[in-house]
Amino acid sequence: MHDFLSAARARHEEMLGFTRELIAIPTENPPGNCYGAAVQAIVARLRALGFEAQIAGDCVLSFIGSGERTVYFSGHYDVVPAQSREQFEPAVKGANLFGRGSSDMKSGLAAMTCAAAMLRDSGALSNGRIGLVFVPDEETAGPRGSRFLEAEGLLGRNAIAMLTPEPTGGVVWNANRGAITLRVALRGKIAHVGRQREGVNAFEKMLAVADAVRELKKEVEERATAYRIAPEPLRRSILMMGGQCGSGSGFNAVPQECWFTIDRRINPEENFETEKRRLLEELGGCDVEILQEGAAAGTEEDCSAGRALAGAMRRVTGRDASFEMCPGLLETRFYAARGIPAFAYGPGLLTVSHGPNEFVPVERIAECAAIYAETAAELLG
Repeated sequence: MHDFLSAARARHEEMLGFTRELIAIPTENPPGNCYGAAVQAIVARLRALGFEAQIAGDCVLSFIGSGERTVYFSGHYDVVPAQSREQFEPAVKGANLFGRGSSDMKSGLAAMTCAAAMLRDSGALSNGRIGLVFVPDEETAGPRGSRFLEAEGLLGRNAIAMLTPEPTGGVVWNANRGAITLRVALRGKIAHVGRQREGVNAFEKMLAVADAVRELKKEVEERATAYRIAPEPLRRSILMMGGQCGSGSGFNAVPQECWFTIDRRINPEENFETEKRRLLEELGGCDVEILQEGAAAGTEEDCSAGRALAGAMRRVTGRDASFEMCPGLLETRFYAARGIPAFAYGPGLLTVSHGPNEFVPVERIAECAAIYAETAAELLG
């Protein structure tokens, strides 16, 4: 097999430069800033490599190779809001590259693009294609990204596998929890505190609703997934209240509104629609806004794509692959729902993603590129 790791290391500066260029574009989501600038940078990079680029909304697609069988490398270019503007000034310190999106997941975009170039140059794409997919809005469930491509009939055509370079910290995510996130509001009637009996206290109404949801929480969190995830307590299903909340207009007025959020994370073994319905039943009489929802999904690790990925990881890193469930949502769900084997593996670290000191170990970018190239070469060979 071609020595993709040496080839990736030879492209070190190329990948580092593309990652830095992307980090410097503040694609914060919400609200969805600078998507156009990111699209322009991605298209320019693809064309510099001799790839064609197709723009669909705020997404970019590129197909490299011949035939119809396609291995997709799909990644998102949006990032969560930064804690400071300095995070958009990428900097290499020692063995690490710092900056917002360095780990989640702009280094991964550089790695997967490099992998496609190496596969083309090695002659490995005579019997199949790589589909490069760059999407926004992953951080907010994908309305302008993968969900848009799905609605347009552009997602996963002729796919035999999909890889996404999420910051998995050295493991493979072959499953994800589903999510339904709600904003729950209760209405009351404002009145002066001295005449509170003339008002209706929305906060007190909220307490009654929260008590009912808390009983459901106790039941939900007794359930555990069979998928591996560490540490052990993370196997439990999740219902969290109060990530955000607010009430009233002043300490001396009966609150006329009270609101709070609920984040329900649903294990793959649970029925998404059943769990959604049960939660909404507890909120009867409340104003409920669905902030995001996405189904759970999973891919068996012992499939041809899983074995190819595990073998590539062993050859490149010298370590056996460990398959686990992601604690959050994954874009793999859009592909797995179509029966396409889909896995997340990337150079970044979940432990530092979204934080003020986000970084990626530089050496892992080349390793990821080599692993992607080896996996696709085996599947398309």
